[in-house]
Amino acid sequence: MIRRADILVTSAGRRVGLLQAFRRAGHELGAHTTVHACDMDPALSAGCSAADYAFAVPRCDHPDYIDALLDYCRAKGISLLVPTIDTELAPLARSVDRFAAIGCRVHVGPPELIDIVRDKGRTCALLAEHGVPVPRTYTPEEARRLSDPAHWPLFSKPSAGSASRGLCRVDRPEDIPATYDEPTILQEYLQGPEFTVNVFVDRTGDLRCAIPHLRIQTRAGEVEKGRTVRDPRFTRIARDLVAALPGPRGVMCFQLIDDERRGLRVFEINARFGGGFPLADHAGATFARWLVAEVLDMDSRASDNWRDGIEMIRYDAAFFRSSGAVAE
Repeated sequence: MIRRADILVTSAGRRVGLLQAFRRAGHELGAHTTVHACDMDPALSAGCSAADYAFAVPRCDHPDYIDALLDYCRAKGISLLVPTIDTELAPLARSVDRFAAIGCRVHVGPPELIDIVRDKGRTCALLAEHGVPVPRTYTPEEARRLSDPAHWPLFSKPSAGSASRGLCRVDRPEDIPATYDEPTILQEYLQGPEFTVNVFVDRTGDLRCAIPHLRIQTRAGEVEKGRTVRDPRFTRIARDLVAALPGPRGVMCFQLIDDERRGLRVFEINARFGGGFPLADHAGATFARWLVAEVLDMDSRASDNWRDGIEMIRYDAAFFRSSGAVAE
């Protein structure tokens, strides 16, 4: 009997590499795999163009978003739903049981985990309590009271920001704005090479793989040129980080800087597939295949046997079709 896995990638955007990884996963596992995708405007999404089927959904903060996904998953027999952007994680985390009732696993952590990682201040506080190295972090009010020049400059960022949005260097207390448009933190200004560590936690909660890559060059917060790096320091930090979080499962990534004075400092966690996942996948950390294997109740064979020194250099490609054509 041939196993079947229908996979839905939400907010597909430009995530063509991720969809291709799931399609390969089914082939390698000997399963019949259909890849679905959705976005607000699937006709203008490269990810939707790469899918077998695509459909339109409201914004992920719209009250009808979850119901639209549920209706589609029920109608198409979706067995695995994979979100790709931070803002959809919370509503999906709070709806896991509704999807499970129709036989669909949502690749998302529990609500308490998502609430932590979506708040950079809470993230750093929790990690510091568990011995994970993080940058010194302040509220704007605390930062205004830092009179010692040794504390400056600082780096301000929205507490729930992503894709490098709203980042700003602040050189003096008087440069801190009187108000911010959204909750904001300030952190010590770190200087040094930046890394992403992609991790896979199996369904029993065991960390099976931690694969770091150097972020050689980025675009809009996403790695454009990178290189895998095997270093035991990253593995130790990954184990402590996973142990500190409540109920992590599946794929996550975290970012850190190897500061020239303070060493490695973790400053952000993304509880989802990161944009640089294609590099990890090519190096042997085949997270998509391991997830599909779990859904099919197969041994994922997840391991830390990935290849060091693999480089990725991205470029833009294109889909061509008649105007107005949509995958479904």
